[in-house]
Order: sequence, then C-alpha cells, then structure tokens
Amino acid sequence: MAIKIFADGANLEGMLEMNARGVDGFTTNPSLMKKGGVQNYRDFAFKVLEAIPNKSISFEVFADDEAQMEVEANEIKTWGQNVFVKIPCIRTDGTPTYSLIKRLSDAGVHVNVTAVFTEEQVRAVTEALNPEVPGYISVFAGRLSDAGNDPIPAMKYAVELNRDRPLTEVLWASTREVYNIIQADQMGVDIITVPNTVLDKWFKRGRTPLELSVATVQGFAKDIASLGFHILPEE
Repeated sequence: MAIKIFADGANLEGMLEMNARGVDGFTTNPSLMKKGGVQNYRDFAFKVLEAIPNKSISFEVFADDEAQMEVEANEIKTWGQNVFVKIPCIRTDGTPTYSLIKRLSDAGVHVNVTAVFTEEQVRAVTEALNPEVPGYISVFAGRLSDAGNDPIPAMKYAVELNRDRPLTEVLWASTREVYNIIQADQMGVDIITVPNTVLDKWFKRGRTPLELSVATVQGFAKDIASLGFHILPEE
C-alpha cells in the first residue's frame, strides 16, 4: 500500500508498541492526552521524542488566541526535526487561522493543519501552506461520518487539489474502522491516522467473509453455553 499509517494516541506505552509494529508516524491532540492521562505536556513530548526520534510526530498548540498559538508553535518546532506542529484551521469563535498557518509555513515550520471539515477549508489551507515546506492537511473524515455526512467528496477534493504539491500531504483523520485504511489508500490519500484499537484489528486482518461467518456463530455458541439459558420449557 502507498498510504502511510500513523498511530493516533497519547499513551507512551501504546506508541512504543505501535512503533515496534512498524507504523510510519504518530499524531496526538489535547483530547487524546487527557484520555491518556498525560500530566505534563513537555515531559510527555520529550519522552516520546527520545524514544521515537526518526518518525513524524505531531503535537498540537493549546492556545486559542492567535498570537499565543504562534508563540507555542515556534516553541514546539524546536523539539525535533521530526516534529509537526498541529494548528486548528479555526478558533473556538469560528475565526479561521489561515494567516497564522501561512506565516508559520513560510517560516519553515512543518504545520499539520487540523480540524478540517469542508472543501472551502481545504482550499484555504492549501493556499496558506508553502508548497516548498512539508505540511499536512488533516480532514476529519470519521467525525464527518459520525454526523451523517459523506466524507469522501472532501477527501477526494483535497487529494486532487494537492496532487502536484508533493510536500503537502493529505491526511485522513479520525479513522473509525479498518476498511477506512483501504478506502483512503484507493483514493490516493497520503496518510491516515488510526487509533490503536483499530490498528490492532488491522494487524489481524485477512480472514475471509466465510471465516468471519463461522467465527461469529462460534461466538454466539460460546456465549449461549456460558449463559445456560433455555428457550423450551425444562422438563
């Protein structure tokens, strides 16, 4: 497969496990850090970078004010050559951050633009990113699907728009199922970020539909036996 698979999480043990299993890179975000029980952002980041010094790792700014976001971004970029700085494409009040993205990218910061949902955002982010500097456009396909929206048009638009920009990579974010990896690869998406729960299934893939059918009823039978239920009246 041409697509690069990044593990999405903020648990050091889980990241090291996926690194050993051969994923291509890593992404984190504040919500994942909360879920992973991270107590100190900098300490966590430095431990990760010491253990994984040669694969792309994205760390996100915490500020919502654009000036402070820029300060944090310039700090994060110093943490390592393999670091990408995650900048949301929009602030909590709905204000776009395209001008900040442009300043950072033009200054040589490797920006991972996150929370991208619309084709309009894809175009604006593409225009903001310097084509001579590595950058990611993270389209949240999974969250679009969760809300009942088809994520494929936005993903296809992003891929086509950046086809001639090799340093601007399109990233399928918020993956929900193993098949999304195959979908993204077939569409020409550059990167997909996958939580460890889905990666575990990915590494175990390969069973045929018939094998899955048999395994399913075997699971039913095991649970039936453990429950001890009866449908017919007992004599």
